Amino acid sequence: MNKLSLIFLANLIWACNPQPNNLKQLPTLSETMDGIVTRLYENFDKHSLDTISHSFILNYISQEEKEALAHQYWIFDVNIPVTVSVIRDKDQEVIPFWLEERGFTLTDMEVKNRHSTYEVWQKEFNEGRIHLGINGFDKHRPVYLVAVAPQDPDANLEIAPVFPEQQHFEPLQEGAFTYHDWDELTLEAVPEALRGQQLMTTIRGRAREAHVIGAFRNTKYPSSSRPDQLLLTWSDDPSTTMDIQWRTHADIKESKVKYWLKSTDDTLSLAGTPNLLEDRMLQNDRYIHRYTAKIEDLQPNSTYGYLVETEEGSRSPVASFTTAPSEKSPFSFIWFGDVHNTDQWGDLIDLANQQHQDHAFHIIAGDLVNTGLHRDDWDQLFAYGGSSFAQKPLLAVPGNHDSQDGLGAWMYEEMLSFPENGPEELPKGRTFSFTYQNALFLMVDGTLNLQKQTDWLVSTLEKSEEDWKILTIHFPPFNAVEPYDSIIDEWAPLFEKYQVDFVLSGHYHYYMRSKPMLGREVSDDPTKGTYYMISIGTRGKNEDAPKEYYAEVQFPASFLYQKVDIDSKTLSFKTFNLEGKVVDTFTLTK
Repeated sequence: MNKLSLIFLANLIWACNPQPNNLKQLPTLSETMDGIVTRLYENFDKHSLDTISHSFILNYISQEEKEALAHQYWIFDVNIPVTVSVIRDKDQEVIPFWLEERGFTLTDMEVKNRHSTYEVWQKEFNEGRIHLGINGFDKHRPVYLVAVAPQDPDANLEIAPVFPEQQHFEPLQEGAFTYHDWDELTLEAVPEALRGQQLMTTIRGRAREAHVIGAFRNTKYPSSSRPDQLLLTWSDDPSTTMDIQWRTHADIKESKVKYWLKSTDDTLSLAGTPNLLEDRMLQNDRYIHRYTAKIEDLQPNSTYGYLVETEEGSRSPVASFTTAPSEKSPFSFIWFGDVHNTDQWGDLIDLANQQHQDHAFHIIAGDLVNTGLHRDDWDQLFAYGGSSFAQKPLLAVPGNHDSQDGLGAWMYEEMLSFPENGPEELPKGRTFSFTYQNALFLMVDGTLNLQKQTDWLVSTLEKSEEDWKILTIHFPPFNAVEPYDSIIDEWAPLFEKYQVDFVLSGHYHYYMRSKPMLGREVSDDPTKGTYYMISIGTRGKNEDAPKEYYAEVQFPASFLYQKVDIDSKTLSFKTFNLEGKVVDTFTLTK
């Protein structure tokens, strides 16, 4: 079971040394917030929950809960007496309740980066364990930073263990970065008295850990006893396997898929593996079961009917899917840039499926939803997608909205069953590859460390004998807003060496098709070089992006989709708008 209340502490394991006696029995922050939210649901309706204030919550919670919130957010040991500085964004309207209560004193010092000005609160501690409290009950994203200095400047300070465990230390000085999830945001002004102290950075997403003010949400599409949100994906060979996923209410404990080869009466069944998902702040649908059934030993190039039913007899509508041919043959797919769970994108994918019923699968180049940790966003995505994903598989990569605020793409991983053949040391199903006919598809998570994916890219490309190599990554290396030099420097030479044909991206909300690129230079041979593409499946922006030297076609746009056809060594694609009109077309023959 993966609980949203534990997302914020995922992979951040506290090395449990004995706590001081007065704190020994305190529950964790996660346990505390789970209890508070559960009690709030029991006692108040939606309107009342929407009016919760700081003063109300402080009066509502128990003394033990208050102590846990004041002590269990940040914990670390020091080997000598120290001065601890809590460096707090001045724009946060309400000061964390525990600062003054715990004896911290506001100084006249300020720390600055280009985004925020921080005030500095300080307190002296003896050697031993230090406990700090929550950032607040709001969702103020520039959460506080911590600096630690020995009271004796000649003493050797050691800070260990630390919770959260994945902690970055560096000297507090100009140029030091502020948040793990935004390392370009660096400090620009640090008082002399603070310079050289040990700075403990954090992630902006930790503001969510105690967020209750304006935090409660409702989904327009709650789960029920009837299976819904049918979704086809692949985690293995597209010609002989199919993954089917669906949703039920959490009260449904067992559910299975029934499937049959069309034109036969032989029906097979496979139990789905349930996963209990929690979105703690989703008032009307806090828990659901998300099921996955991985069907194997299917016949290539064959159409199957299927439905999903529960132990209680509720059934989904009948749908169908077709496996990939085992022999090389022409095929097509449809891809979108960002879609952001908008209702008009639902119209767009409906249009694509009406105009082109022969495509084999869909690709989305990231930002499937607006906030990847809000399950109601995913509910909207599936609702607007209708039956599209129940008929043709979806392959995708995460965008920055799917993996947000340094908290990872936890819900993305639970929602989508993809191949686990990516880099060993990175989360499974986020970077992966699959082969369809004579094309290798490299699905790359640009929110993860690039260098840790380079060896995998090289290894996968070296083994590939396919005619076409197509890479999907959310962040477009070449763009006119903020080029991703790190991607270009790290991978453009690999694309050139291993003849990657296309890089499909989103992120910036305009349309661009590049000329063939060899590194940073335009190739004079259209059959040699990599084509970089940006498209947008949601509302547009970036209308003023200049047309750079590498751009063959570029224009402001909203709600576009691409149909790509591959026939042996000829690839062609057409870009369509929401009216179904072709706005760009391109053909390449090797």
